[in-house]
Amino acid sequence: MPNTIDAGATAWLLASTALVLLMTPGLALFYGGMVRAKSTLNMIMMSLVAIALVTLVWLAVGYSLAFGSDAGGLGLIGTLGHAGLEGITPRTAHGHVPELLFVTFQLTFAILTAALISGAVADRVKFSAWMLFVPLWALLVYTPIAHWVWSPDGWIAKLGALDYAGGLVVEIASGASGLAMALVLGPRIGFRRDAMRPHNLPMVLLGVGLLWFGWFGFNAGSALDANGVAAAVFLNTLAAGCTGLLGWLLVEQRRDGHPTTFGAASGAVAGLVAITPSCGSVNVLGALVVGLVAGVVCSYAVGWKFRFGYDDSLDVVGVHLVGGVIGTLLIGLLAAKIMTGGASGLLAGGGLALLGKQAVAVPAVGLYAFTVTFVLGKLLDKVVGMRVTPEQEAEGVDLALHAESAYEHGVPGGVATGVPGAPVHHLLPSSGHLDGRQ
Repeated sequence: MPNTIDAGATAWLLASTALVLLMTPGLALFYGGMVRAKSTLNMIMMSLVAIALVTLVWLAVGYSLAFGSDAGGLGLIGTLGHAGLEGITPRTAHGHVPELLFVTFQLTFAILTAALISGAVADRVKFSAWMLFVPLWALLVYTPIAHWVWSPDGWIAKLGALDYAGGLVVEIASGASGLAMALVLGPRIGFRRDAMRPHNLPMVLLGVGLLWFGWFGFNAGSALDANGVAAAVFLNTLAAGCTGLLGWLLVEQRRDGHPTTFGAASGAVAGLVAITPSCGSVNVLGALVVGLVAGVVCSYAVGWKFRFGYDDSLDVVGVHLVGGVIGTLLIGLLAAKIMTGGASGLLAGGGLALLGKQAVAVPAVGLYAFTVTFVLGKLLDKVVGMRVTPEQEAEGVDLALHAESAYEHGVPGGVATGVPGAPVHHLLPSSGHLDGRQ
């Protein structure tokens, strides 16, 4: 039976696409509040420019390579049959929605994934180099992984590993790539010596609110229909975000003696990251567990950078890579047949088969993303230079690269401005989360 366009499904996906696109400005505010004041505008700009750069790549060849018919039958990459959206008209259907809408929906995922990497390179990357990195990364890393996982012809899809909305394609790919770029650039001046705390927590909370709002489109929109599955995924997304938040606060209270607003924001994101791959595979009880595990584990994982010496500025590795791994692997334990329509996890009586498939997909995606990104970063570093000068870094990349400042008259109270004698709030003294003293 040929695909036919359904008005209800189309309306829901139009709304979901707008929600997911909103996540990138939300990420810009989230990251912008997390850095020191002198890097605020640069962080926002890196997210916003990703919208334009990834869009051009996606419309030219990205969609075709990710979702076009398989090239060579190996499940590695698509063909260029839809380059420039060739052959796709307003009447072309993808399931029950117009294919042009599906193209746009998937584009918003690619944009956000590229923007996420900026959190690992905050305070020290050249904006010109970032503008070269983003489209090349989208082409060389994102599109092949999207084909592997989400194209029916992709090798991970054929393997039977599950990733409903992007644990592999978005979270692990961005987290592994962020680690690679942190190693390419090296640590910030003062890493593990100076306090590098968020300069604007209200901005962080506004950003996480927009991210959470958009995440409903991210996950529930992936149903590509307005139905009961979308409703279940919507609820799972809410549930996991809540337990992620509570799990992180529980660790802070036990370890540090006080729960923080920054911890609440980070925990919510950790829970949302982990439920992204599993939202269409687990029931609501499973979603609560996924979020809680991610909130607890990621709250410790963000401190690993101080132990191992990689400067992942805004914890892309500790939250997105670790959270993505948790959510993807827990599918193998918690997947419920009533959600998947077939496969079940180990704890649901499904045996080890699904867990084994998830365990193959996780390192395959992570190692590919890390390796290609590391090589790309090294090449760009040799050709154009990836890092600003020490003088520019000390001055602040906002003024050095953009000739602008987010706060022309300084930050109220002098918090985290770097001004001698300015008061610094007592934030997360022992958690290691964005605290350069660790």
